[in-house]
Amino acid sequence: MNLEAIQAALRDAGLDGWLFYDHHHRDPIAAHILGLDEKAHITRRWYYFIPAAGEPRKLVHRIEQGRLDALPGIKAQYSSWQALAAGLQTMLADAQRLAMQYSPNNEIMYVSMVDAGTIDFLRGLGKEIVSSADLVSQFEAVLTGEQKASHAAAQRAIDALLAEGWREMAWRLRPASGGAGQLTEFDHVQWLREAMRREGLVWENGPNVSVNANSSDSHYEPTVEHSTPIREGDFVLIDIWGRLDKPGSVYYDITWTGVVGRQPTEREQQVFQVITGARDATIAAIESAFATGRPICGYEADDAARNAIRAAGFGEFFPHRTGHNICNELHGPGAHLDNLETHDQRRILPNTCFSVEPGIYLPEFGLRSEINMLTEPTRAWVTGRIQRELVSI
Repeated sequence: MNLEAIQAALRDAGLDGWLFYDHHHRDPIAAHILGLDEKAHITRRWYYFIPAAGEPRKLVHRIEQGRLDALPGIKAQYSSWQALAAGLQTMLADAQRLAMQYSPNNEIMYVSMVDAGTIDFLRGLGKEIVSSADLVSQFEAVLTGEQKASHAAAQRAIDALLAEGWREMAWRLRPASGGAGQLTEFDHVQWLREAMRREGLVWENGPNVSVNANSSDSHYEPTVEHSTPIREGDFVLIDIWGRLDKPGSVYYDITWTGVVGRQPTEREQQVFQVITGARDATIAAIESAFATGRPICGYEADDAARNAIRAAGFGEFFPHRTGHNICNELHGPGAHLDNLETHDQRRILPNTCFSVEPGIYLPEFGLRSEINMLTEPTRAWVTGRIQRELVSI
């Protein structure tokens, strides 16, 4: 925990403090920001208050009184519910405007960890509760130089193995070139997984290899029991993600599409052009914002892609957000590019990473083009290869 940085951020935001609260690991964000043991045995409520200036304050139950001893600050204890209420009133006596893991109307549900009853009680004390969403982004999603380098390493490995994977698919589908002439979605998933293991990568589930109508399911995942053969003439989507196998490393997450043994149809080309145009409009909006120093929120970046897809007449076939924050977690704690599932008003911060992945999902096929971007205070850029045409397999 960087106390000095947190207090500076609180002052910049005009907040009196940040109140952390947990019970039975309901708030993993609190544990991570404060550097607490995420597997510790917690059976009683604890509170940790970081004021905008001055010494932090703790309130813990007597039978778990050492729970926050790793953190700086003054400690108070309680046993009864009456003592808990009095302890909170004393702890927060000089604070009015408090950040908590809360989101008005649950708009940013990713940070909505505090229960309604606790919010009710604090409001009963006359406190104004403000969402900590932007603070969480600042202290959880901003990357170090080493983390950005780990993303770049994953990018180089995955871009290379995906390109090799397309060639492997072509070889295995054609006996004349020495292949077996048979390949399923799951077979190719297994090939990609082994290639990622050789590169020292780890990942969550996946990857996704899907053909034809299966690619219309944006979270499709073939299994050995449920997998479709890949054949000449098929449309193929591959979504692949991974990170270096070391603490704190950052994911690289991309999606490419192609056709097997034929030219793309007019419909496929049309959808591809709409999707890549929407992707590029989002990239341009973010690049422009950072180059000119204009703040840009997640919902604004989503609008750039969604407006382009709607204008082309495919709005109803784009059922998910345009992108997600990327960190040590695939779907990270920072701003998502979203004005559909949520109205994400969090700013896209410097030194963060995220995907841009608009998609159109028709009954016969689904097409998505996914890239990753990194930001710095005065620039934003795409970190890997950009698909400019459908892959010919």
